[in-house]
Amino acid sequence: MTMHKPFAITLDPGSSRANKTGTWRTERPVYVDRLPPCNAQCPAGEDIQGWLYHAEGGDYERAWRHLVRDNPFPAVMGRVCYHTCESACNRGKLDAAVGINSVERFLGDEAIRRGWAFEPPAQESGRRVLVVGSGPSGLSAAYHLRRLGHAVTVLEAGDKPGGMMRYGIPQYRLPRDVLDAEIARIAAMGVVLRVSSKVERIEEAMQGFDAAFLAVGAHIGKRAYIPAKDGSRILDAVSVLRSMEGEAPPLLGRRVVVYGGGNTAIDVARTARRLGATESIVVYRRTREKMPAHDLEVEEALQEGVQVKWLSTIRQQGDEGTLTIEKMALDAQGFPQPTGEFETLQADSLVLALGQDVDLGLLDGVPGLVVQDGVVQVDPQTLMTGRPGLFAGGDMVPAERNVTVAVGHGKKAARQIDAWLRGAAAESPTPKHAPATFERINAWYYSDAPKTVRPQLELARRTGSFDEVQGGLTEDNALFEARRCLSCGNCFECDNCYGVCPDNAVIKLGAGQRFRIDYDYCKGCGVCAAECPCGAIEMVAEEV
Repeated sequence: MTMHKPFAITLDPGSSRANKTGTWRTERPVYVDRLPPCNAQCPAGEDIQGWLYHAEGGDYERAWRHLVRDNPFPAVMGRVCYHTCESACNRGKLDAAVGINSVERFLGDEAIRRGWAFEPPAQESGRRVLVVGSGPSGLSAAYHLRRLGHAVTVLEAGDKPGGMMRYGIPQYRLPRDVLDAEIARIAAMGVVLRVSSKVERIEEAMQGFDAAFLAVGAHIGKRAYIPAKDGSRILDAVSVLRSMEGEAPPLLGRRVVVYGGGNTAIDVARTARRLGATESIVVYRRTREKMPAHDLEVEEALQEGVQVKWLSTIRQQGDEGTLTIEKMALDAQGFPQPTGEFETLQADSLVLALGQDVDLGLLDGVPGLVVQDGVVQVDPQTLMTGRPGLFAGGDMVPAERNVTVAVGHGKKAARQIDAWLRGAAAESPTPKHAPATFERINAWYYSDAPKTVRPQLELARRTGSFDEVQGGLTEDNALFEARRCLSCGNCFECDNCYGVCPDNAVIKLGAGQRFRIDYDYCKGCGVCAAECPCGAIEMVAEEV
């Protein structure tokens, strides 16, 4: 008689694979790479999550090199960027957004301190490109073009490079040694910088070049008609800030009134306080909620003693420095309307901060070029003007005007110029899966970790000097802040899927290689997707 062994005894380790239990699935888990909201929000196109990953591991140089693939100004941007990426950060719905901007500044400062340099191009293309303007857009384009092997010459009308970063942002926000260090690093790659070289006619300047990028900043202050007596002291904000780079600061007097509501108006009002003004008053025709100036800048200005006259407009300037101010009121549609109620202010100087224009005189006679509303019309995909080989970005084109947007334009233009020179289409970014929303995050795995607050210069010392107001993070703080990143939508090899799989169907591929699913074992239970902290696994229906 034949004896049969119990089933548990006859089952050998290979039988489960032989049974192909994975065929029971109705859906399968798939690893995906979703677009993090911070990356999607960044106008400069930085891979924020990518460089934060290296920073949280303590490899700061690798993090910095990953960052500067897209943006050559981390130390500058860590000071002047308004970090809209943080407003999109999923961590903000858990406790507080990751301090992306503060970590970027730490990496930028660390690079300057340690003398990290950009690598020269692997090979020369033999092509020459002209860049007009050495502001954030022009220098960004020059940097990226040089990385691609092109010979780049930058012509700057001012006596120093930097454009509006130098002549439009006060030193208490952007120390000049930081700006100079990051510009010098670009020049060291072989980019030729020629200052005091104003371009009068772009067609003439382009002789001997294969393409050109226009990046002239908005240096001309807009004016407004304000009835004034002879001898009235009316200045424009751009000229005031520009004169701060000279040997003698502007003489604004003890009582200064600034007319406008943008960041430039706030910068001038804060500068006036540092120059000794006992009264520095901003007059703005709408409410604080409608003020275009960044809220943090407004708050710091108020802390420093700057006064703001909300819902007010200037009607005229009278004798002995008097200003007549009319109160405004919002109508049913939310627009300010005059009330007939007036107030008199005393002012030694009235500074107009009503916006800026670009000098487009260099474009006279260029065939195919279209100028509308004071800016150059370009193909939104390529940034090329109607004149083949002539591209434009930054303040010269229809777009929001800030340093981050300008840096993004420079990168985009460089890639498009390179493609145009090669007679090819520029490569589009690799499409990713659906955005990594907070709903896809398994927030249960993350404990509260309060955001690190950057130190500030003592209030008593602010108005007495142009020392930098906003401090930076220490290494310990930067490391902590980087580690607050949730890695939204992208696997960071936490091993959760590997640990929770009931079928041992998740295979580790080694450090940096992530995982793969053995579908012979996987029954499609979905536990791995449910327990993935960052939402990097998607359940996909099986096709019969």
